[in-house]
Amino acid sequence: MAARRPAAVIGAGIGGLSAALALHQHGWEVTVFERAAALEAVGSGLGVAPNALRALDVLGVGNEVRTMAARQGGGGLRSASGRWLARTDLARIEQAFDDPVAVVPRPSLIGLLADRLPSGVLRTSTPARVVDAGSEEQPARIRTGAGEFEADLVVSADGIHSATRAALFPRHPGPRYSGFTAWRTVVPSPTQPVPFGETWGRGALVGVAPLPDRRLYLYAAALAPAGQTAPDGDERLELLRRFGRWCTPIPELLATATTAVLRNDLYEIAKPLPAYHAGRVALLGDAAHAMTPFLGQGACQAVEDAVVLARARDLASYTAARQPRATDIANRSRRVARAVAVRNRPAVLVRDLGLALTGRLPLTRTAAPLYNWSPPSTDNA
Repeated sequence: MAARRPAAVIGAGIGGLSAALALHQHGWEVTVFERAAALEAVGSGLGVAPNALRALDVLGVGNEVRTMAARQGGGGLRSASGRWLARTDLARIEQAFDDPVAVVPRPSLIGLLADRLPSGVLRTSTPARVVDAGSEEQPARIRTGAGEFEADLVVSADGIHSATRAALFPRHPGPRYSGFTAWRTVVPSPTQPVPFGETWGRGALVGVAPLPDRRLYLYAAALAPAGQTAPDGDERLELLRRFGRWCTPIPELLATATTAVLRNDLYEIAKPLPAYHAGRVALLGDAAHAMTPFLGQGACQAVEDAVVLARARDLASYTAARQPRATDIANRSRRVARAVAVRNRPAVLVRDLGLALTGRLPLTRTAAPLYNWSPPSTDNA
């Protein structure tokens, strides 16, 4: 039996763990280096769309994700006053794409992927950086606190502010601030059903989605200067200040938040990279194509990356397969961000009218470019 070729993965988020599992299944000897002391144990929700569920099927965890997800009722898109702009029929989505949008706790998906890896693969508290991207003749080299490590393949899933990306493409401008900051938290589900979906206001939105165990994933985004935090350090109160006069049940849900409210400025890679690889190093997920979250596709695209990478005949094929799709979805998300960013009252009225008219179109048509994706059927993508 041929020896397994060594592969290193930098970063143990959803994309990195998906890549590690996919490569392990394809015969690689994988080591995952994660700078944090432990995998993400706190966090919020994650929408796993049909395209990502198909990728997770390849990894052998798709059905477990479907099982853990809470079933969603009716919902759609509303204005801040509570007026419905568009209704969403999830049953038709599931019928059209053979899968739902499964909303699960992000830490649960991370744990599920990590548990499928062999013992000893994951090394936490171990920062790693690429010191030589390698070539056809030479392996890549990474450096950790325990010394240097050689690999025939390095997958860098080190996030939006990827040090690997900066090293591979030093002339690229890197990520830029989108203009939005975002909040995420989990709140108890009230006795009365809460409609899922989003509520849009002037330069801001709030979204609600059900989670298992009678909880709700609540997220918000608003235009704000980068680097700010709540004046008193309490982001829950900041959310109430910003959204406390929006339509019910948003103020009531915010008032019940007892878990930590995570706040993050939203960055994106507005200018596509020349490639998603150099030498023997592949960039994956946010490191390759960080996008705004307004289509809920960031993690979904990272899982797609992982499956395609493991099946690609070489890294050039990986870039060719992934760059057009990820760039298109990032552009679509940016267009949604521009619509959310409208603040002038007359312009908001025009925007909401446009959303209402668009809402009359079959959602299956507007969602098709996102959800109509299937993993490559052969190992030569």
